[in-house]
Amino acid sequence: MLSLLSTLGGLLISGLPKLLEFFQNKADQAHELRLAQLQNERDLAMAAQGFAAQQRIEEIRTEQVSLETDARMTEAALAHDEKVLEKASQWVASYVGTVRPTVTYIFVLELVAINAFMAVYLWNHPHLIQNIDDVLKYSDLIFSTDEMAMLGGVIGYWFGSRGWAKK
Repeated sequence: MLSLLSTLGGLLISGLPKLLEFFQNKADQAHELRLAQLQNERDLAMAAQGFAAQQRIEEIRTEQVSLETDARMTEAALAHDEKVLEKASQWVASYVGTVRPTVTYIFVLELVAINAFMAVYLWNHPHLIQNIDDVLKYSDLIFSTDEMAMLGGVIGYWFGSRGWAKK
């Protein structure tokens, strides 16, 4: 039951960024609408005094400088990354985008290694298993509900995020 809930939780959590993005977009749109209203009120007040054209020119210049600066910084960062990756071997360049999946791989490999060690240990020490209840006890130890819940959450997150990305 816990595995099922954690898998469902992983699926739902993988959609959380889209949900947060929706609310952020709504807040941004409301903020932009309020800014546009305030700007219109200010422009009307300044137009009444004859200052509208000069201030608008200054705003456009300031915005243009800001956009150019941002573009240069982005270009410089991309050029730096490209320069670093040119010197790196191909597998390093390919591996750069797999940091989060690597954490998942490590978790799953650790889970498999621990469970394999426990199974081999019990196989090599058969005197620990006296009856079927011992088998069930050790199988619950090897494949615990907590482990299956974590694994279900991880798998639900990664495969669920693919479904959310398509929507």
